[in-house]
Amino acid sequence: MPAEHGGWGLTLEPGILGVLLAPSVAGVLLAVAAVLAFLLRTPLRLVLLRQLRQGERAASTEVGRARKQLASQVAIVELLAIGLALAGAAILAEDPNWIWPLVLAMPMFAIAFLFDLRSSSRHIVPEIVGSVAVAAVAAMGTLAGGGTEVLALGAWLILSARVFSSIPHVRAQILRIHGRDVPSRPGIAGDLAAIGTAAMAMFLDPSLALGAAAIVGLVLIQRITLARPARPAKVLGVRQMALGFTVVALTAVGVW
Repeated sequence: MPAEHGGWGLTLEPGILGVLLAPSVAGVLLAVAAVLAFLLRTPLRLVLLRQLRQGERAASTEVGRARKQLASQVAIVELLAIGLALAGAAILAEDPNWIWPLVLAMPMFAIAFLFDLRSSSRHIVPEIVGSVAVAAVAAMGTLAGGGTEVLALGAWLILSARVFSSIPHVRAQILRIHGRDVPSRPGIAGDLAAIGTAAMAMFLDPSLALGAAAIVGLVLIQRITLARPARPAKVLGVRQMALGFTVVALTAVGVW
């Protein structure tokens, strides 16, 4: 199972938003495929790291061989399930253009996975790039359900704005929990990028105004929590999931 607990929210939010903006079975299948892709990273990384970095010696022990075999079997099952989900979405989608956000996101997925293979997935670059790529699922689900291209792009931008602000904030809070100094530039840059991206989404589709306002609220709440004593990591995780799902809910309500 993935060790990145914060990744659950960032993976679920785009799929849920896509279904809320343009309900469809195809959108649900795309959301399922996104979750499966998130789960796939762990066994796939384990198998490839053993192959690329440690060779056969890594699997020379009985435990090593058993672990690698289990990871391979899990990865195959999850790959097959992703393929079935995508095939079902392709058949049931109202607009075949749902594939284009996936195509645009693939280079970002590749960058994040290359960092994974170098055991550098905790770096801020793959965290942001990979999360923005996952946010494309919101656009895919919106298009698959018959939503407009402008709305789909706007939904992707709203969740990308959430990523730009939240990831630097979480990294800063983790540093505070461990009593380390927190650089201010990443957080300020992330908040400015979030507000600018949300404004762009609202400009593209005025129905996303409430979603853009939710991003501003997210930024303000996170700024307030940075001024208060650091809370445990579990509290931080729950708060982030609540903020993320609030952004999704308000965005959907605004469009409705």
